[in-house]
Amino acid sequence: MRRVGGGFLALIALTLPLWLPSAYHLHVAIMAGIFGVLALSLNLLLGYTGQLSLGHAAFFGIGAYTSALLTLTLEWSFWPALAAAIALAGAAGWFIGRLSLKLRGAYFVLVTISFAGVISLVSVNWIELTNGPLGLPGVPAPELGPWSLRTKTTYYYLVLAAVALSYAVSRRLVGSRIGRAFVALRENEALAESIGVDVTHYLVLAAVVSAAMAGLGGSLYAHYTRFVSPEVFLFSYTVTMVIMVVAGGKGTLAGPLVGAVLFTALPEVLRAATSWQWQMLAYGVLLVLLVVFMPRGIVPHINAAFSRTPRP
Repeated sequence: MRRVGGGFLALIALTLPLWLPSAYHLHVAIMAGIFGVLALSLNLLLGYTGQLSLGHAAFFGIGAYTSALLTLTLEWSFWPALAAAIALAGAAGWFIGRLSLKLRGAYFVLVTISFAGVISLVSVNWIELTNGPLGLPGVPAPELGPWSLRTKTTYYYLVLAAVALSYAVSRRLVGSRIGRAFVALRENEALAESIGVDVTHYLVLAAVVSAAMAGLGGSLYAHYTRFVSPEVFLFSYTVTMVIMVVAGGKGTLAGPLVGAVLFTALPEVLRAATSWQWQMLAYGVLLVLLVVFMPRGIVPHINAAFSRTPRP
């Protein structure tokens, strides 16, 4: 059933631009894909090692600014700029992992928030490099050989490929000895260390991979919107990622993707149906109901419901 369901969802994803009614709906699908990459990246830290990062928007912003600056100032093409964005975001993740390797819980959260705040201030005040609050307009669209990925349909498939790559990397990592070490650290760090798990090594590795994936999402965002400003470091982006991971089901691979689709489309549906005040009220009520009735997340709740279903 899982294979059939997975194949059906893959078919829907591949044919989505063919039956969506408008370019606006395709735009929502592209943003859902970008947030899917970000949610998968945060899930490696929050879902598998148990470390909550509230500065994840910093890695997202580093990827966006790196890719935009390299293509605008040095006239790099999209693909090497994308690789540089992933590498620099991963290096920032290594720095944060090494800096806070002795910290856990609330202290780790404070370090990540402070890091995001520092990077945001740099983007605002280093005007010679980042153009300050005015941002960087005119980020070029990606190109693949003679073809430009400027249209929404072509960019959708680029984002879909990034989601598939992020999912494959996460699945490979989680299913390996490294993933088992992550889960051991989440469940009981002292016990994991007592049986030979190198706590520092695996936590730093999780931070590096998570930050690199967030940098991938940031680069895709920059070249899609064609504009980068300090708003990419807003705390609301991190909150959105956390909601997607927790509501979808942290510690699962499908959960962050389900959460990304749901919480990207839901605000758009509410915006069309209600005024701004009622939209925020409805969003909050739905989120509370989801947490109350599905405390482990949507995907674990569905899996539990199927496991309780009697088989013939």
